[in-house]
Amino acid sequence: MKIFLKYTLIASCVGFSLFLFTKITAHHPIAKQAIAPDTTISLLFMGDIMQHQGQIEAAWYDSLHTYSYDSCFKFVAPLIRQSDIAMANLEVTLGGKPYTGYPQFSAPDQIVPALQRAGIDIVGDANNHSCDRGKKGIERTLHILDSLNFTHLGTYVDSASRANTYPLIVHKNGFKLALLNYTYGTNGIPIPKPTIVNLIDTLQMKADLRRAKDSLPDQTIVFIHWGDEYQSHPNQFQQDVARICFQQGADIIIGMHPHVIQKIERTHFPDSLGREVFIAYSLGNYISNQRDRLKDGGLMLALTLTKTHNRTRISSCGYYLSWVYTPIENGTKRFYILPVSQFEQQPRLLDTLSYQKMMLYASDSRKLMKAESKGISEYTYDVKTAVWREE
Repeated sequence: MKIFLKYTLIASCVGFSLFLFTKITAHHPIAKQAIAPDTTISLLFMGDIMQHQGQIEAAWYDSLHTYSYDSCFKFVAPLIRQSDIAMANLEVTLGGKPYTGYPQFSAPDQIVPALQRAGIDIVGDANNHSCDRGKKGIERTLHILDSLNFTHLGTYVDSASRANTYPLIVHKNGFKLALLNYTYGTNGIPIPKPTIVNLIDTLQMKADLRRAKDSLPDQTIVFIHWGDEYQSHPNQFQQDVARICFQQGADIIIGMHPHVIQKIERTHFPDSLGREVFIAYSLGNYISNQRDRLKDGGLMLALTLTKTHNRTRISSCGYYLSWVYTPIENGTKRFYILPVSQFEQQPRLLDTLSYQKMMLYASDSRKLMKAESKGISEYTYDVKTAVWREE
């Protein structure tokens, strides 16, 4: 695993190699002061991982006598694996058979190792479908994730489990990150006791953020399920909750649930410190069977954090547009997540209609992002050099 959690003891010794010379005066000899080298960490965030009935059926391979999802991620796995930490929203339960799609999801367990092999390290599982299979569904989902050592946050078997593991503290590359995860609701299904699904409760969130702050993280990241479905613009509730999170010390907010992308802003929060903060209101669908305009894709958000003298900043950020390609192969519909910029330059790799739909998604997305987002741009692919570049 790429991640070391809060109970991991990290010890390091850094030798002195760079020196800062002070002013030279007649009364003071030359003094040498060590300069700690910058450290960096790369983060990648993805939106909703869904499992509609068509996806479940497509994942069955007669030749293997099992479900398999590795092919879904084969074109984006290189981008995921190059990040130090990759995180997505797992919007299904692992409630066991019968496997079902919308409106109450229960996906085959095989999706979990496929996510891990693709390079995803953490899933948030607090969302409006967390209670789709009731108490047993929540417990079984957590059991499967834990049995595969897949890091998760947002739902818990009881209050003691939550108290012991939340906020999630992640250690990596000399960084300490605090992660939190919430949802606006559970589709009207009561949360069965003693299990817990983190809800957007501002009093509880303030307490959680204070606890995160007390752990002295380099950055605090809130992964949140909110907003109006299929709306390309954040609503007032999202903006109000975001402001409260930033007031309480959150540095980065990553949103999902609308199933379409919404604007991204890198800005300075108007508090006494003038902190730089970052918010992506919705990353859209990472993989689903929603094929309507705007719903058939999402974006992968890449952030690089740099720490200098114990001060952490976002040193670079950008996004990759992604689109779900669903060709018919040997009589079966398949699902592939495509990096748009890479495939738009190679139209012969897709059938004509699919290529047109992908390009419509790309046009809509770029128009929205250029008009409304701040401080971020798209990563584009150079076919000749096979290198991704910031536009």
